[in-house]
Amino acid sequence: MSALREGRVRANGLEFATLETGPSDAPLVLCLHGFPDIARTWRLLLPALASVGYRAVAPYLRGYAPTEIPADGRYQTAVLAQDVLALIEAHGASRAVVIGHDWGAVAAYGAAILAPERVRRLVTLAVPHRTAGLAIATRYEQQKRSWYMFFFQSPLAEPAVAADDLAFIDKLWHDWSPGYELEPAERTALKRCLGAPGVLAAALGYYRAFFDPARQDPSLAELQARIFNADVPVETLYLHGTDDGCIGVETVRGCEAAFPKGLRKVLVEGAGHFLHLERPRVVNEAILDFVGAARP
Repeated sequence: MSALREGRVRANGLEFATLETGPSDAPLVLCLHGFPDIARTWRLLLPALASVGYRAVAPYLRGYAPTEIPADGRYQTAVLAQDVLALIEAHGASRAVVIGHDWGAVAAYGAAILAPERVRRLVTLAVPHRTAGLAIATRYEQQKRSWYMFFFQSPLAEPAVAADDLAFIDKLWHDWSPGYELEPAERTALKRCLGAPGVLAAALGYYRAFFDPARQDPSLAELQARIFNADVPVETLYLHGTDDGCIGVETVRGCEAAFPKGLRKVLVEGAGHFLHLERPRVVNEAILDFVGAARP
């Protein structure tokens, strides 16, 4: 695997830590991680993108060490989308390919809706736009899978997740990607991030802001509503593992309606929620075929 460079960049009022590879003057790809995960989740994709001419950058999302924890405690979807657009600008680009997994997918959808001219192409994994939220609201099977979201609203969540060296996180990975084992060094890096002061509260803050309007900035209410209700006006590749234990594969059904510019949908057989790590050859090939070689 090609060496990944560490970087720092200021965007949307925060200092973001990044991992990247590829020429610094090449067309930009942003790769956005989810929960419970970190920028290193893209360690198998970043070199593949660089090999076809891209500058591939994976930021640690807001609140995930070593990225700064926001003093204002804002984690709503509209702010995540603004982060993506600010990160594109902070890297000296006018537009970028944006790739997102889990919460990274949610942030990517938001960025494409707010500023489609800034997103050349969109790739998302494991969380379909709109149909995932509908399933959480209406389908018992998905509500059972999403129990942790509701648990995270409780003040008991932080000590429970932190207990026994973050054993809760190990269980989520096991349930969401059955049969996949994260390498020990990567598990250590993940827990080092989530165990840093304030990070766990920040990570849970994404879920709390999603469910609790009191945790959302009133000045962003219009943007928040637009992201939640609007179609995605960018050509998109969507990938989902057939054995995903977090967001059931049945939630993908009907998601095409939210992508008027076109949706290429790939179901990855035998993969769970972390499909880009479980089936990297299949996922990387699909992404490279969709985004194509970099063009200045």
